[in-house]
Parts: sequence; C-alpha cells; structure tokens
Amino acid sequence: MSTSAASAPPARLNGRIIGISIGAALGGFLFGFDTAVINGAVESIGSQFSLSAGLQGFAVSSALLGCAAGAWFAGPVANKYGRIPVMLVAALLFLASSIGSGLAFGVWDLILWRVVGGLGVGAASVIAPAYIAEVSPAHVRGRLGSLQQLAIVLGIFTSLLSNAILAGAAGGAANELWLGQEAWRWMFMAEAVPAIVYGLFALKLPESPRFLVARGQYDKASAVLHDFTGIVEVNLKIEEIKKTINAEKKESLSDLRGPRLGLKPIVWIGILLSVFQQFVGINVIFYYSTTLWQSVGFDESDALRISVITSVTNIVVTIVAILLVDRVGRRLMLLVGSVGMFLSLGIMAIAFSFATLVEAADGTTSAQLEAPWSTIALVAANVFVVAFGATWGPLVWVLLGEIFPNSIRAGALAVAAAAQWIANFAISTSFPAMSSISLSLAYGFYAAMALLSFFFVLRKVPETKGRELEDMTEDLVVERRRARTT
Repeated sequence: MSTSAASAPPARLNGRIIGISIGAALGGFLFGFDTAVINGAVESIGSQFSLSAGLQGFAVSSALLGCAAGAWFAGPVANKYGRIPVMLVAALLFLASSIGSGLAFGVWDLILWRVVGGLGVGAASVIAPAYIAEVSPAHVRGRLGSLQQLAIVLGIFTSLLSNAILAGAAGGAANELWLGQEAWRWMFMAEAVPAIVYGLFALKLPESPRFLVARGQYDKASAVLHDFTGIVEVNLKIEEIKKTINAEKKESLSDLRGPRLGLKPIVWIGILLSVFQQFVGINVIFYYSTTLWQSVGFDESDALRISVITSVTNIVVTIVAILLVDRVGRRLMLLVGSVGMFLSLGIMAIAFSFATLVEAADGTTSAQLEAPWSTIALVAANVFVVAFGATWGPLVWVLLGEIFPNSIRAGALAVAAAAQWIANFAISTSFPAMSSISLSLAYGFYAAMALLSFFFVLRKVPETKGRELEDMTEDLVVERRRARTT
C-alpha cells in the first residue's frame, strides 16, 4: 500500500467536487463541438470555395495545428498563471473562432479562424484533465476524469445534432438559412453559446489546490481541499503535496528530459497513449462520417442522422466507462478496447474491398458499397465506436491527467496532448488521399494500429487505479517492468 494511502483518511465525496469537475469538463464539450462541427459543413465548404481533395482535407484538419500549439503552451501558462486563467483564454478563443469561421470570406480566412479555435481546443484538452485530476479524491478520480470524455462526446453529439437541424431547416447545408447566410455558416456560429457558458463557469471555479501549494498559498489550498475535494486531514495532505512539488523551482519543459530519446520514460508512455488513441482513426468517423455514410448509399439528410445516432452510441458507452473505470481498472479496459477496435476495423477494411468506384457529374469519383457489405460496414463502424468510446476514448484522458508526477504534470500533459493533436492532424489530413487510393488501405492501417496498441498497453502501461496523485512517480514505469517480468 502507498504511504499516502495509508496515512490519510479517505476523502468524502460531496456535490461540490462533482460540480466543479463538470464545470471544468465544459472545456471538453467545446473541444468536441469545435472538432466535429466541420462534419456537416465540409461538403458545402468544398463546393462553395471549389476546393481540391487535398485543400479540403487541410481545411478540415487545420484546426488541429492550432490544437497542437494550444496544448504545447497551455502547460507552461497554467504553471505560471494558474489553471483557471487558461480556461478563460480558451473560452475567448472558442468565441472568436465561432464568429470568424461563420463569417469567413474564403477558405484561407476560414482556416485561420479554425486554427484560432484549435488553440482553444488544445488548451482545454490539457487543462481540463489536469484540473479534474488535481481536485478529485483518488477513489473516484477515474469516474470524474472520465467526465472530460463524456463532455467531449456530448459536444460532438450536440454539434452533429445542431448541424442536422440547421441543414434540415435550410433544405441543405449549402442553402441560405437566416440573414442571408448559408446553414453551414450558422453551424459554426452556434458554438458561440457554449463558449460564453464555459467562460462564465470558469469564473466560478476554485483554483487547483496543487497549483496553490506550489505557489505557497496554503490557506487557499486548504479551503479548496476541505470544501471541494472533501479531504478531512487537510494539513497532512498539504504536506504530502509539498513533498512532491519543489515550490522554489518553477516547472519548465526541460524537467521532462530523460534518458529515453531525450525524455523521461513516463512522458513517452503519455505520448504513445495519445498517438495510439488517434492512429486507430476514430476522428475519421467523426470528421468524415457524413461523407462515409453517403458512400454506402445514404443521402445527405440520412447520413447526418446516422452521424447523430453514432454520437449517441458514443455517449452511452462513455457512461458505461465512467461506471467501470474505478472498479475494473485502466489497463484491462484498454486491452479489451484494443481487441474490439482491431476486429471491427479489420471487418471494415474487408467490407470496403468490395466497394465500386462511381464517377459523379463533376468528374470526381467515390466508393460505393452494395448490400450486404454496406450493412456490414455500418455495423462494424458502430462496433468500433463502442469499443473506442468505452475504453480508449475516456481512459486515455484519465491516464494523462493522473499518470505524471506532480512536479511535471502540466508540462508532461502538454507535450502528450500536443502529440495527440499532431497525430490527429496526420490521420485527418491523410484520410482523403488514402481513401482515394483504397478505403481498405485506410481502415487496414487503423486496424494495425489497434493491434499494436494492445501490445503497448500489455507491456508498458502501469495500473493507476486507487493511487493518490502524490504516489505517481517515475517509478511507475519500473513497477510495470518488474510486474511484466514476474
């Protein structure tokens, strides 16, 4: 048993900790909304601005460059100014991006505003899991940390639902809706509402107690630990936090340096968790699902409706993950998820090998699936969403929020999140080109990544269920290695 677990009585769970965790997770809602809103607009944008396949792919994935930059800088900024100021800046970036994207004059200023929104997404992707982990009692940290992914999938659902409603009201995403503006523009501008709500919530959140301890503000940290986190022996907990934080030395990215290709082993584990989460191709489903379902015979309205149903499935299985994560543990759920993703992606690769190329009136070609393979592809895609949504979706964010030592958490999480967005950019940008060669090639690649993720978790990822954050040290890697040897 860990020393902290043995010395400190368990924290009581109260409604306040759930409330502030939900408030912080609103950044995840905007994260999901912003990254998925392009789904319903992508075809209309391509037509209106006469985009090539490559430029259309870049317009979709350009926000991810901002995500990587936002994630990279969020850690140092959070260490210097606190977790709450980063949330407020993210809310402002979301607001600016929603209005700017909706009023874009051409593809390049649209891309600019999408990058601005990406900066907010990247910052939110770092700060929400770090904040939730730092305020949560250990015995429910997995469930509260999973709220980030639940918020993300709720954001995706809301975005897809609003896209479907707006496109339906206008009779198509490219048609005018209100004030002479096309429906796809209102899809972007709808994000202004949750952006404002997120900013207002952030103003009411208490600062992270671990940040306050690092800055020597022990009275404020005590109040947060007692009133929100539910710690009974506050002074004991503050002493434990102080032992893991060198308050005299400011965190920097140089603290992450280590013997393994320039980084500490625990940092590499975080990076690879992020990369595998994206290399299985989940965001291809959410960014291009409307186009994908049109390829298997559905029209635009039906394709949008199926995308909404898929996102509802994602919400349900994320709730299942929240109920299981603190009982089953992180590693077992990730391993099961890897197997499920490998099998479903493999079936999709096989199904699309039976697709036929159809040339449209404008000279472009697309893959079309006939029955029964169209049904098989539809079912396999939703099985993939279930396998991902119940495991790798929420659990990677839980692990990134908790696996790093206190002394490097924000910086290490920033690097891991930046790697995730770069991987997301690579997958999203490459999908149109890969799919133009063969959808079987694309889904076969994602299946191979799912298989590799299984062996990575089996050999490298430590179990963190029930551990206090003060017990998260670089020795976790050594413990995992010893357990594997045994």
